[in-house]
Amino acid sequence: MTTLTVSQARSAGPAGQQFPAVGGVPLAEFVGAGLRVPVVLGGTTRYVNLDYAASAPALRAVADRVAELLPLYSSVHRGAGYASAVCTGAYEWARDEIASFAGAGDGDVVVITRNTTDALNLLATAAAGPVVHLDIEHHANLLPWQVRQGRVVMARATLGETIDAIEAELAGRPAALLAVTGASNVTGECLPVAELARIAHRHGARIAVDGAQLVPHRRIDMAAAGVDYLAFSGHKLYAPFGAGALVGRRDWLDAAPPYLAGGGAVHQVRLAGTDWAGSPARHEAGTPNVVGAVALAAACRHVASLPARAVAAHEGALLRRLSDGLDQIGGVRTLRLWPDEADRIGVVSFTVDGWPTPLVAQYLSAEHGIGVRDGRFCAHPLLARLSPAGTAVRASLGLGSRADDVDRLAAALAALAGHGPAWTYAGAEQGYVPLPDPRALPDWLTAAAGPVSPCASGSGQAPPSPPTG
Repeated sequence: MTTLTVSQARSAGPAGQQFPAVGGVPLAEFVGAGLRVPVVLGGTTRYVNLDYAASAPALRAVADRVAELLPLYSSVHRGAGYASAVCTGAYEWARDEIASFAGAGDGDVVVITRNTTDALNLLATAAAGPVVHLDIEHHANLLPWQVRQGRVVMARATLGETIDAIEAELAGRPAALLAVTGASNVTGECLPVAELARIAHRHGARIAVDGAQLVPHRRIDMAAAGVDYLAFSGHKLYAPFGAGALVGRRDWLDAAPPYLAGGGAVHQVRLAGTDWAGSPARHEAGTPNVVGAVALAAACRHVASLPARAVAAHEGALLRRLSDGLDQIGGVRTLRLWPDEADRIGVVSFTVDGWPTPLVAQYLSAEHGIGVRDGRFCAHPLLARLSPAGTAVRASLGLGSRADDVDRLAAALAALAGHGPAWTYAGAEQGYVPLPDPRALPDWLTAAAGPVSPCASGSGQAPPSPPTG
């Protein structure tokens, strides 16, 4: 995408089409956009969602499409009834929409999965040889290769040096696949996918891109960029209905064993053996998630319909505002791999001197109604490199973000750095929750939270105590 100046963005669309002031208002309509949440100091406030990188809210267009489908919900590929025929058509329509959104090449296949992790685990069963990946990957693009003895390239001090190290690894020993993130879920920094594709192909390897963070923010054209496989999730692309996709070349997928053994993945079953279907059915055993697939396709269509230059201007302006605001607060330190590289999506991770990261996140929620993510972001090796404590706080932006969201975060952090919380909080063992916590839960919810994932916690040691006074 081309980044525009603020003055250019208002006239960035087709002739006669005007866009609102950059960053001022959301670029799309979302379910729950007017949500108000309780705060411990009393009353309610507009919820500031700065956790898009974890799970993004549902687009209104997605929710509306799902509402259209639900009265017709029925079996897919297995029924003669009218509702079944509609759902079968909708499921295959979704596959076509996803392929178009990704810029899939001729002959590429779209396998509907649960999410990016599921998609990359599927690809790992099909990869026809050794795999090379970076150390900075999200666990979705690290663990499937780690258990198969993937070869790790350590990211260097600059992006250029990192690319050279990848090429040296591929040139030194043959590999079947290079697996890289499109955009870091910790720093927001983007890798040059097309350049890496050329390098991989030059050395006889294919390339797979973890697009979970990339595709909500950047247009991708797999065929033009030379990408062989792309994995992404609906829940990060404004379609939180349990579907993702693996898009890519058919031959490895057709040759791989079925990802799940079950109905729908077969041509013929005999007691003595089974004739398996080709892709994508080969890897979609069981009753498919037609609602999730249609939701993902609706999100793909809606996001693709937005003018790319307007999206880049909106998110770019908010990212600059966020970065500048954090830079002005003493004690706030942002995490970067390659500080001189400019291409970033709207993700910023940071620490606040003297304050444990889970306490910062609890404080922002409890006292200011701001939702962020804290912990290790399912990228433990990268956090160990970037943060002395191995943890951080992450603020992430999306199509629903606005300038006021960024300003509220900066003001809340400035207050924390200046004089600390206004409320009391439990210690590390209790997760720094507010004490007491007077915020009421919805009537149907009887418990505040389930067990904390180890992926979100620190190294197992208690973080340092916050300063007093």
